[in-house]
Amino acid sequence: MRPTAMGQFAWFRAFPGPGGLTPSAPRARKRGPRAMPLGVKNLFCSQLAGPKGPGTGCAIRDLMTKRATSKYKINRSLGENLWGRAKSPVGGRRDYRPGQHGQARRRRLSDYGNQLAAKQKLKNYYGEISERQFRNLYREAIRLPGDTSEYLIGLLERRLSTVVYRMKFAITPFATRQLINHGHIRVNGKRVNVGGYMVKPGDVIELEPAMRENTQVLASTQTPERDVPDFVQVDHKSMKGTFLRVPSFSEVPYPVQMQPHLVVEFYSR
Repeated sequence: MRPTAMGQFAWFRAFPGPGGLTPSAPRARKRGPRAMPLGVKNLFCSQLAGPKGPGTGCAIRDLMTKRATSKYKINRSLGENLWGRAKSPVGGRRDYRPGQHGQARRRRLSDYGNQLAAKQKLKNYYGEISERQFRNLYREAIRLPGDTSEYLIGLLERRLSTVVYRMKFAITPFATRQLINHGHIRVNGKRVNVGGYMVKPGDVIELEPAMRENTQVLASTQTPERDVPDFVQVDHKSMKGTFLRVPSFSEVPYPVQMQPHLVVEFYSR
């Protein structure tokens, strides 16, 4: 069984037919547990109204936010070095899209294509964040009075995974998420293992004592690829930092050009 796309449903229907019920729903019930190691978390079965009578439907839903492809394939598909890494293939030997037709000429994008590309670029920059999570942040931002794009950036920068990344405790957003999921991060003295936790100005973020001498953490704090921005304060000797304020879009040190106004246009269609 193939795993479903992130946050999507795969329906297996069984309606009355010439030879009785189709075997799709029983097959889904049987194979559902086998899909658990692939990341599929839940199997839902319910009665459905079919064209020839009631039937059974089973939905397999993937609740994980793990990316389905290599992070550098994301760079190649977008044609941008999203995280400013020196090892990114964009701009080097593989400066083309992944896949069989990756070396074909890039077509000119429509207005919708530009909006979608801007959304994908911004969403993928923040690491393993699902489409549902990203859309929910937009819905929260649009309810606030003022510039929706500024509020969207502020909410993204308030995520614990982003704050830890800004403090240079990890080399990439994906490594940051692993630190948090494994329980190595404390917020105001309490362990937090949710990457989407919303940090407030004044909150103190620190590493667990067992991770403060970790070689990968120390290498990340000394990397020259990026600097600590002004809206966070961090002491790399004690591995402790403070989130000072919610930044504006102009303060966020993106390695590539971001267009959050196109993201707002994409979701407001």
